[in-house]
Amino acid sequence: MKIIVQKFGGSSLTTREKRMQAADKVIAARREGYSCVVVVSAMGRTGDPYATDTLINLAKEAYKDINPRELDLLLNCGEIISAVVLCQVFTSQGFEATVLTGAQAGIITDKSFTEARILKVNPDKIIKNLQENKIVIVTGFQGVTEDGDLTTLGRGGSDTTASALGVALNAEFVEIFTDVDGIKTADPRIVKDAKTLDVITYNEICQLAQQGAKVIHPRAVEIAMQKNIPLRVRSTFEDSPGTLVTNYGESYNTVEICTDRLLTGITHVPNITQLKIFINRSENAKGLELKIFRAMALSNISIDFINVHPDQVIFTVKDDNAEKAIKIIENLGLEVQVLPGCAKVSAVGANMAGVPGVMARIVEALTEENIKILQTADSHTTIWCLVKKEDMEKAVIALHKKFNLS
Repeated sequence: MKIIVQKFGGSSLTTREKRMQAADKVIAARREGYSCVVVVSAMGRTGDPYATDTLINLAKEAYKDINPRELDLLLNCGEIISAVVLCQVFTSQGFEATVLTGAQAGIITDKSFTEARILKVNPDKIIKNLQENKIVIVTGFQGVTEDGDLTTLGRGGSDTTASALGVALNAEFVEIFTDVDGIKTADPRIVKDAKTLDVITYNEICQLAQQGAKVIHPRAVEIAMQKNIPLRVRSTFEDSPGTLVTNYGESYNTVEICTDRLLTGITHVPNITQLKIFINRSENAKGLELKIFRAMALSNISIDFINVHPDQVIFTVKDDNAEKAIKIIENLGLEVQVLPGCAKVSAVGANMAGVPGVMARIVEALTEENIKILQTADSHTTIWCLVKKEDMEKAVIALHKKFNLS
């Protein structure tokens, strides 16, 4: 039995016509001899009747603070509606299909309501239905604790469901269907001639996703990578092959790789505040760095762009966490310089490691556009630049052009 997992996002299921196009992708795979497991998200986006944000806002009309356990009960409804409606589409086409919730599909999670992590998957019920020649539709984004409480996996959780099922079922591959034709070299709303990538490594797509690209959730990629399950990001509404996510070594036989491609893509994250904390190196300053970072951790504030110097500590937080972070620092008796309205622009590429001159080209591109670099950081596959938010789009376009990514 050759199994594939196909995940459809909410934008692929909002209308009858779109649901028919999604069903056609599954039926085509069936005709190629695959047993199909279909993972669905809630229909639509904010404002649509059954979208996740719509359900949240409905509950908040009564009281703004929702208990996380009860919130997860509510949020399970959106995917169930999508799954049952899509099941009817297959039935109308003469195919036998069945719906399983995350719990029924054997997805066991921890008790971190609204942000649960998958502990294990027991796919026996899915396999039984596949052996009966059924199309199995699984509600994405959800699971169940070992003592029976329903949970959700956080935003992008349907991608995670699809990858986890792909690994548990030893699938041939996992297809992520969306409303774009694959993973692009930059956000096409900013860079009009952004190119759709034929192939990308697991590591590169993780970096792109973590640094702002929203096509696939990085956790889904990490899970698939553990068992080398290939991912393909495709459009529900086109017949293009999309972008293959795998190891380069496994893709040479089928995809022409441009070995001189230093960068894979440019991403961006807006709405960031830079905090610069000044430390007077007196006897009382011992261990201040630890106190700062520990205080941020205890307050559940995620920090980024971390630079530690003898006389100062610099890092960034999201704008909506800035006020809270500033109060924490001031309560420690420290002086903080605040720079709001920043953005992070990231250059990602597996081939840049060890190559001289990459940073020089980045600085050159930004300098030519009179864009001030506020802070930088790097890894083997990514170089990050902090710029003012008003320079963000101009920086993305400049870097995309400098590295000939179109």
